[in-house]
Amino acid sequence: MATFIVLLGPPGVGKGTQAKVLSEKTGLAHISSGDLFRENLKNQTELGKLAQTYMTKGELVPDDVTVAMVKERLSRPDSKMGAILDGFPRTPAQAEALEAMLGEFGGRVDSVPLITASEDILVDRLTGRWTCRANGHVFNEKTNPPKEDKKCDFDGSELYQRDDDKEETVKNRIQVYVNQTAPLISYYREHGKLIEIKGAQSIDRVTEDLLAALKK
Repeated sequence: MATFIVLLGPPGVGKGTQAKVLSEKTGLAHISSGDLFRENLKNQTELGKLAQTYMTKGELVPDDVTVAMVKERLSRPDSKMGAILDGFPRTPAQAEALEAMLGEFGGRVDSVPLITASEDILVDRLTGRWTCRANGHVFNEKTNPPKEDKKCDFDGSELYQRDDDKEETVKNRIQVYVNQTAPLISYYREHGKLIEIKGAQSIDRVTEDLLAALKK
């Protein structure tokens, strides 16, 4: 039976990093909703064009469009064994749509690790984040600094700070996450699938705790 893991956590908690590491260690596909949106927009797929019509009007992309993108991605061969979902679902309604969809793939959500950290730590991490212009590699001046100041280790391109990594925006993003995701956290807790992992530890330690929890 395929294994599906929903990874939750606020911005800056290291969710994307852990999803990639877990994907390598478990062999499950890493499906990031952000990457999925970018891919559909870039390739101008039917779903990408549809999402664009809402985005250009500054509206939220409806659930059924997001769900259709995830469904298409899960139908690819690398998701046969299951997947780690990062950034989807965001609401209980999306969680229910996901369960219905996974039923068609002969699976269900097995576990929902929630990586937690205090707001101070999240703000500290996010405001120290720098992104490379060429390929979007992410560095952090405290936890993962580049070898050369303001230069990407991988492609040598310039590192810059995104607007949404500036302090005021960061605090707002965390608040939006809390408001939006609190019902989803309650939903998975009630379904007995939520596992809380302390995210203030080192990256390796968080990975160890995640793998130990998933084995159970």
